[in-house]
Amino acid sequence: MSIGTFSYPLPKNEPILNYAPGSPERKRLKLVLAELKKATADVPMFIGSKEVRTNKKVAMHPPHETSHTLGYFHAGDAKHVNQAIQAALAAKENWANMSWENRAGIFLKAADLMATKYRPYMNACTMLGQSKNVFQAEIDSACELIDFLRFNVHYLSEIYKQQPESSEGIHNRMEYRPLEGFVLAITPFNFTAIGGNLPTSAAMCGNTVVWKPANTQVFAAQMTMRILKEAGLPDGVINLIYVDGPTIGEVCFNHRDFAGVHFTGSTGVFNLMWETIGKNMANYKTYPRIVGETGGKDFIIAHKSADVDVLVTAILRGAFEYQGQKCSAASRVYIPSNLADEVKKKLIAGVKKIKMGTVEDFTNFMNAVIDEKSFNNIKRYIDNAKKDAKAEIWAGGKCDSKEGWYVQPTIIRAKTARYVTMCEEIFGPVVTVYIYPANGFERALELLDSTSPYALTGSVIAQDRGAVELATHKLRNAAGNFYINDKPTGAVVGQQPFGGARASGTNDKAGSILNLYRWLSARTIKETFNPPTDYRYPFMEEK
Repeated sequence: MSIGTFSYPLPKNEPILNYAPGSPERKRLKLVLAELKKATADVPMFIGSKEVRTNKKVAMHPPHETSHTLGYFHAGDAKHVNQAIQAALAAKENWANMSWENRAGIFLKAADLMATKYRPYMNACTMLGQSKNVFQAEIDSACELIDFLRFNVHYLSEIYKQQPESSEGIHNRMEYRPLEGFVLAITPFNFTAIGGNLPTSAAMCGNTVVWKPANTQVFAAQMTMRILKEAGLPDGVINLIYVDGPTIGEVCFNHRDFAGVHFTGSTGVFNLMWETIGKNMANYKTYPRIVGETGGKDFIIAHKSADVDVLVTAILRGAFEYQGQKCSAASRVYIPSNLADEVKKKLIAGVKKIKMGTVEDFTNFMNAVIDEKSFNNIKRYIDNAKKDAKAEIWAGGKCDSKEGWYVQPTIIRAKTARYVTMCEEIFGPVVTVYIYPANGFERALELLDSTSPYALTGSVIAQDRGAVELATHKLRNAAGNFYINDKPTGAVVGQQPFGGARASGTNDKAGSILNLYRWLSARTIKETFNPPTDYRYPFMEEK
């Protein structure tokens, strides 16, 4: 029984710890890294109230130290997908009927646990399992995930407040129901925060969820799940399973109670999902919600008035932080001819200073790419560019797999505007530059807008305000997140809601109120206090 209207004010973003030498957070994190490396993790699936272990154990290795084994996770099959669906459906009624303040309290407590007791564990799991340096882990698995949980509670409380008008003698109200059925969350390797947000944003709205993370993110995903359980999340609300993509799709997309999918991954996979769901529409109880953030070929375009140091920094950070494995990473750069020589010189000098290695050495700016498949794919693009007369390697280009999946930060100069590495998503530490005539800025904007099917992130670097305005207008549909005089990465929850359109997804803006509407189904209720007792209207009277 509700006895009050409870307030969830707009939170502040979680402060980023700096992990400076001698700081307590650095000392604690180092200890936890050593603790996790010393142990051998045994990671079950979480289905309903059970921790499920199978005979199929899959080893987890740090991408930067492939000879080390962090532990094993227990892979499942179609049987476990069905079990997870049944657990989600069994938990649904109690979870949907739980008061909002108690649902909210679980996620707020989880955020506080992540900010305090488990902060070093969230970061260490991400660092070791996904090869992120301490800063990249801190802004992801600590700050961003904490922000998602806190801000989503606030946003959902604001949605619940939105009510229709009522006229005299009538009371209208709106209730925001969860979707009818279960939600499937499919999450990527590159952000622990995305792994945590996609299932929890739907669950917060009263839905129950089947969560499939990427195999290369299981080490951090299971830590997120353990924290949610400790915070009081009831059994079956989120079910964490480790199965391959075709299996999850075959079972979930053919289930009558499939109500929606929250996805981050490749455009090809998302397109196939959409096609499969469309073909199966007659089988479903309701129209499923399809929410996805997919690929990107993110850009930086510089005007002839650009500050060279600002541009160079935006390229080096935007392209090479987390080995270029961010959906938003700068992948193609358009440089005016008047700045090209100076930019080239400073980029090459910058790449030479970048230090690569293990995550445990905090002086490293870069670490390894995620796995062998990714390594081979990136190496293929680099090797082809080395042999192609239409390209020139400005810096980097070395790939080494002796100890881990290391790819040197690489800058390719494309001699044609539509060279393959200017067009195709690579998802690694490779950025391609194209030099355009200094007085051809508007033509370069048109070229940029027509080169890629993606529209996720991009930035313009210019001191000329007219150039900024022109780029903002011309590139209106080229990026869902657009940056002025900055790199195209680093969206902050509540500040830059994230998502793109075109081939980059449905642009449902994670980190904003917009995303939560997708996991709700509204019902309007009208109550009449003095209902009519005669079907006739006054206009029907003759006199």
